[in-house]
Amino acid sequence: MIKLTDVSFSYNQKTILSNFSSAFSSPEHWAILGPSGCGKTTLLSLMGGILSPSSGQIETNGRISFCFQEDRLLPWYTVLQNVMLAADNTLPKAKRFEHARFWLDRVGLFAEQNAYPASLSGGMKRRAALARALCFDSEILLLDEPFRALDDALHLQMRSLVLDAAKNKLLILVTHDERDAQGMNTLRLAEKQHIF
Repeated sequence: MIKLTDVSFSYNQKTILSNFSSAFSSPEHWAILGPSGCGKTTLLSLMGGILSPSSGQIETNGRISFCFQEDRLLPWYTVLQNVMLAADNTLPKAKRFEHARFWLDRVGLFAEQNAYPASLSGGMKRRAALARALCFDSEILLLDEPFRALDDALHLQMRSLVLDAAKNKLLILVTHDERDAQGMNTLRLAEKQHIF
């Protein structure tokens, strides 16, 4: 569960969100839509605790897994090592490798597990970042443009994978693509409209 009460956020004296209130409960699936610059990523970052509100309150109940708009893969780690960073570190190392390999297989990157990010295409990097987010044992999935840089076929495959992985979780994803919102609750943010 994530509950926002009268949340406002400003950046460089520019108001991005003003008195925003909403509640999101598990196992709901939400898509946040809207044009570039309307505050979608800011809102998701506030929900994930990456940003702190200027005012208002955010309550969260559950572990959060976050997929950033940028891939944020560590270049000195292999793809497998990057994904394994999100695995439960209370498990034995062999189990963590097994869990990371499972998610790499699900996103179609099992064969690239020993490659370094610099050798991957943009779409491969995106899938590696998605595998890392899904590898973390969480109750809440926050995904920022998770299917960016994917061709249509991979886009649909990864969307199906995410929905399956999140069937018992709270899923909130930011997207520009109306297809991603099909069958989901939607929250639409309008450009230059920051009071909700």
